Amino acid sequence: MSLQSLALIENWPVPTTAAGVVRADGTVLGTHGPADHRFPLASVTKPLAAYAALVAYEEGAVELDEPAGPPGATVRHLLAHTSGLAFDEHRTMSAPGERRLYSNAGFEQLGDHIAKATDIPFAEYLRQAVLEPLGMTSTSLEGSPAKDGVSTVADLLRFAAELQAPRLLDVRTVAEAMTVQYPGTKGVLPGYGHQNPNDWGLGFEIRGTKSPHWTGSSSSPRTFGHFGQSGTFLWADPDAQVAAVALADRAFGPWAVEAWPVFTDAVLAEVRG
Repeated sequence: MSLQSLALIENWPVPTTAAGVVRADGTVLGTHGPADHRFPLASVTKPLAAYAALVAYEEGAVELDEPAGPPGATVRHLLAHTSGLAFDEHRTMSAPGERRLYSNAGFEQLGDHIAKATDIPFAEYLRQAVLEPLGMTSTSLEGSPAKDGVSTVADLLRFAAELQAPRLLDVRTVAEAMTVQYPGTKGVLPGYGHQNPNDWGLGFEIRGTKSPHWTGSSSSPRTFGHFGQSGTFLWADPDAQVAAVALADRAFGPWAVEAWPVFTDAVLAEVRG
């Protein structure tokens, strides 16, 4: 089976793009474009970093509710973008747990915290804990755990299958990661404005009732994932039992706001049909 809907990426105003869809059992329903081309992930790095943090939690290196980041904040706050840290600066904007302040700085402090706890540089910990076991040989972290990952569609489909049917983590840990943390918290979803509530799990954005949104109008509220400013996204829809990845080499902008939901709705319609 090869999904016809994936060919929609040919209409995107992007020099190079690739996409793919995978089921929970690892069955790739189709790819389109150069699936082995390495793209900068931008913030699609964060789910990878979060997964490594959850491995560190299961290994007993860190606890979710231990202090980390700014005063009063915890590992959980950093993962859920509620530490109070600013977007790209290591300064505090609000008390922990009060607002959903999407923060690259928070993920950088999370990476530092895990590196100290494990005595392993975070990029290497990510490689050992997540990338190597999943066979993601074309993926690397080349700087900030918030935004400096590089990967391929083929590799991210392996990760997307893991998110749907975990082998590296206990299924209860992953369920917690996809459960809204600090329910009712308001905040800005980058590129889409103020959302009330702005639901997030542990390193994964949860669709909920957000509008506008980068997933489709037919995406279930339980859909989780992430998009990146480099024109990248990964989502998994537990109700449809499928996940999709699209990577591009054009920065996120109005083209993506227009194209991504159409693509997602077409994929879901074809999978369900």
